[in-house]
Amino acid sequence: MKVICTEKSQVLATRVAKALKITVVDVKYSRFPDGEHYLLAGETDDEMVIVGSVVDNDSLVQLMLLIDACDRATNRLVLPYMAYARQDKRFKPGEPISSRVVARALSQGVSEVITVNIHEKEVLKSFSVPARNLSLAGDIGSYIRTLHLDNPLILAPDEGAMVFAAQVASAGGWECDHLEKTRLSGVEVKMAPRQLSAESRSVVIVDDIISTGGTIATAAGMLYQQGAKDVFAACVHGVFTGGAYVRLMATGIRDVICSDTIERSCSRVSAADQIAQALVKH
Repeated sequence: MKVICTEKSQVLATRVAKALKITVVDVKYSRFPDGEHYLLAGETDDEMVIVGSVVDNDSLVQLMLLIDACDRATNRLVLPYMAYARQDKRFKPGEPISSRVVARALSQGVSEVITVNIHEKEVLKSFSVPARNLSLAGDIGSYIRTLHLDNPLILAPDEGAMVFAAQVASAGGWECDHLEKTRLSGVEVKMAPRQLSAESRSVVIVDDIISTGGTIATAAGMLYQQGAKDVFAACVHGVFTGGAYVRLMATGIRDVICSDTIERSCSRVSAADQIAQALVKH
């Protein structure tokens, strides 16, 4: 068994290979003059672990080409982050179900798919091969424990993220709550924990994805006004579109923490051990 990866998942793939004590196949990536992708994979094995986060359209095409380059092997696809997964239903007539399109395309040439904190688990049903999802909630909780915060409050940005927040909180036996918006006027909205007070406490706002960071940035400012000692933000997938990281740090957030499903300078948590264990168990 060997590991092979796309350009934007090199760090995670190397960590997975190290955990499994196997090698990573070298791949040369380039483009044709018209912009089309080209790749040349080194020597593959009978069984391949293909690691590739779909973070943009280029990485999606690379991943499909890589799967085809390994067509003589039994391939297991590790999809740490899957773009288009949030369009999991048709909200308006004429829209595609984007997650279904991508899932169908990536099912070709692989025997199974492993995702990490996929935004909607229903998307797993769109793959035409067995697909399972791993969660890094416990790993994020373990990292928070290393910060040695005194009685931190784990806070979800909304009620929908409460399950994830509770899983993070359980790693340290901490309290958790979710933010609740209260409209004070036509233009003014207050955000505060629904039940627990943030006063004099370290607060960690957690979610599966941080994309624009708008809600978290607004919440951080209000939490400081409400007496929070310090505020952190943590997620599995650090998308950080449109200057989100800068926006978050500008609010006075102590640190922004994400995993290496999308490789960032603030990727303090690795999905490698979870992925390696999942590959060994099946």
